[in-house]
Amino acid sequence: MTQHPITPPPELAARWVNEIYGDDGFGFDVPLHPITLRLVERAAQWGADQELEACCEWLHWQNLATHPELIPSLRAARRPKAPSLKEQALELIDGCTDPESDYLDDNALSIIRRALEQLDD
Repeated sequence: MTQHPITPPPELAARWVNEIYGDDGFGFDVPLHPITLRLVERAAQWGADQELEACCEWLHWQNLATHPELIPSLRAARRPKAPSLKEQALELIDGCTDPESDYLDDNALSIIRRALEQLDD
């Protein structure tokens, strides 16, 4: 599973927090509290969503979106649906080529377990 490109890396988020609150001697390598990191992620997502909508409106008003599917296609390309639990589990299993590997960490096993629990018996 990869991080979405809109999500700022934790190091950048830590630098922003240090700039806002002042450097209290925290280095950029100090992990942020999960709630703070989530807030930074949500703010970045909101800003990116606003920019996407502004671009779609601009295309519309400039009469550049002459194909009826252009703007919906742009939105779909820039904001793809998150993979389903089934797709995540299959991706993890596909990536596991060595049964002795550490590829299936606790998070991966949790995803696979939740996917399996949703199956009918």
